[in-house]
Amino acid sequence: MKPLMNLDEVKVEGGEPTGSFQQHYGLISSEIGAKKLGYNLTICPPGKTACPYHNHHANEEMFFILEGEGTLRFGDEEYPLRKHDIIACPPGKRHLAHEITNTGKTDLKYLALSTKEHTEVCEYPDSNKVSITVGDYGDWDMRLISKADQGVDYFEGEERAK
Repeated sequence: MKPLMNLDEVKVEGGEPTGSFQQHYGLISSEIGAKKLGYNLTICPPGKTACPYHNHHANEEMFFILEGEGTLRFGDEEYPLRKHDIIACPPGKRHLAHEITNTGKTDLKYLALSTKEHTEVCEYPDSNKVSITVGDYGDWDMRLISKADQGVDYFEGEERAK
C-alpha cells in the first residue's frame, strides 16, 4: 500500500439527495494506510448541505476548502467559505455544532479530516437527536440514533434475578 494518493485518484461515491442534504465523498485514509486520522474528499452540489447540523463529543474535525463557495454554520454564527479556507471543529457541546452548505453555482469540494475515536456521541441540535456509535465508520459494533428527549429511566425494564 502506497502512503500517498493524489486527489485525482480518489474514487467518489454516494450522493443520493435526501431533502436539502447531499454529498459525494471519496475515502482516502483507508487507501493510504492511515490509522488514527480519517480523510475524505467531500463534494457538495450547489444549493445542498453536506450533512445535518451536528457536534461531536469525541472526534475533532478539520475541513480545507479546495473549490467553490459556501457557508459554514458554526454555533450561533454563519461564515462565508471560499477556496483555501481552513475550518476547525473541535469536540464539545452544542455551541460547537457545525454544517457546511454550498451557496455557489458550482460544486463545493473540500478535504475533510477527523480523529477516529472508537466511541462517539453526536448531537443534532436542529432535530434534537443524539447518535451513539462504537466501532469503525461503516463497520459499527453498535450504532443508535434517537430523539434526545425520549430517554428511559436507568432501571426501566430491569428486573432483579430471584
